[in-house]
Amino acid sequence: MFEYAPAPESRSVVDIKPAYGLFIDGKFVDPSDGGSFKSINPATEEVLAEIAEAGSGDVDRAVRAARTAYEKVWGPMPGQDRAKYLFRIARIIQERSRELAVLESLDNGKPIKESRDVDLPLVAAHFFYYAGWADKLPYAGFGPDPQPLGVAAQVIPWNFPLLMLAWKIAPALAAGNTVVLKPAETTPLTALLFAEICQQADLPPGVVNIVTGAGETGRALVEHPGVDKVAFTGSTEVGRAIARSVAGSRKKLTLELGGKAANIVFDDAPIDQAVEGIVNGIFFNQGHVCCAGSRLLVQESVADRVLESLKRRMAQLRLGDPLDKNTDIGAINSAAQLARIKELSDAGAAEGTERWSPPCELPDRGFWFAPTIFTGVTQAHRIAREEIFGPVLSVLTFRTPAEAVEKANNTPYGLSAGIWTDKGSRILWMADRLRAGVVWANTFNKFDPTSPFGGYKESGYGREGGRHGLEAYLNV
Repeated sequence: MFEYAPAPESRSVVDIKPAYGLFIDGKFVDPSDGGSFKSINPATEEVLAEIAEAGSGDVDRAVRAARTAYEKVWGPMPGQDRAKYLFRIARIIQERSRELAVLESLDNGKPIKESRDVDLPLVAAHFFYYAGWADKLPYAGFGPDPQPLGVAAQVIPWNFPLLMLAWKIAPALAAGNTVVLKPAETTPLTALLFAEICQQADLPPGVVNIVTGAGETGRALVEHPGVDKVAFTGSTEVGRAIARSVAGSRKKLTLELGGKAANIVFDDAPIDQAVEGIVNGIFFNQGHVCCAGSRLLVQESVADRVLESLKRRMAQLRLGDPLDKNTDIGAINSAAQLARIKELSDAGAAEGTERWSPPCELPDRGFWFAPTIFTGVTQAHRIAREEIFGPVLSVLTFRTPAEAVEKANNTPYGLSAGIWTDKGSRILWMADRLRAGVVWANTFNKFDPTSPFGGYKESGYGREGGRHGLEAYLNV
């Protein structure tokens, strides 16, 4: 028998400042009418840094700086010159990837092997990809001379802080827009380090501005009359409020909201491969994934085999220190999110479903939740309808492909789905009928900067990634 030995990543590669200001017009500045708040490590509850909170006056300064940069520098700049800046940013991200990965895991709670091997390569790839588009916009399929919109207000979530930043900033800059971005209040540190990368790349002042804060800061930003475009990733509830606030204005809007994806396993699927996809679909990033496969639909004839294999695999997952390279499941991002996960899990147990978790010792400090599955779930249970956004899987069964489609589509969301089967014809038949923006076949949670991503219904509208991601930032 092998004994477990921790393999911690060093924190020394990151220099976290005691306090951070706002990044406006190429400089870090103190807030003029805001306050401050603390960013903490969710794995230890240790205070990492004091973060400036932008007020409405600070947001106005940022928007004005972005407008000036758009009109005088970035908008008129030839696409090939904009591309040089984006390529430079992409290379610096690669050079500083270890530093960024460690900081992301400290601030967010996700395992270092995920931030190092998944998030950071994708972040750099998005900047490289859109750098290539910057001088080819007339060939993107949106007319012979597509024009930028102006100033983009971007609000990103806490589950993939740096990756969501890349998804939004890279296409906006490639299309010729300038940006004011607000990161989530619980995970601002990698966005502020990205601001330093913008300085290192000699990006013209005002092209990228980063204002930190909570909901009021975001509201001031999306409602600012000087903004031409709003992009939001987050909860459906907040997305509805943003849609109401910009209704009737000239602002262009894209929303990427919640999900309750079905991961569908047929009786001819390769069981071991499917189980790995199920685990990746719901326990990757502690289930803090909008497109997580949080509903497992298994054909009745193989349900027992799949569950037996799944439980055996879950018992091997290692929960603990996010900086340990052996960790599979890190910390829940915040106390508030942990309370939400516990509330819905307790509701699932109270409604009569069967709850199971592998033997799992939780650390004494920080925010933790053991990987959990619920069986005996029906469409009527809250855990099958509401987005939990945590490492919790609801298991349902089906008999026919038509029943699987009906159950998969029986949700207000429509972001993603997964299909596991040996038959290519069945994959195409299912994908044509599933009301989901992304359908994975015999895999799950695979992303690429060349592929569009987005949803239907209460999962939002618009697409990010690929050529389609440019359309949201062009006047077409």
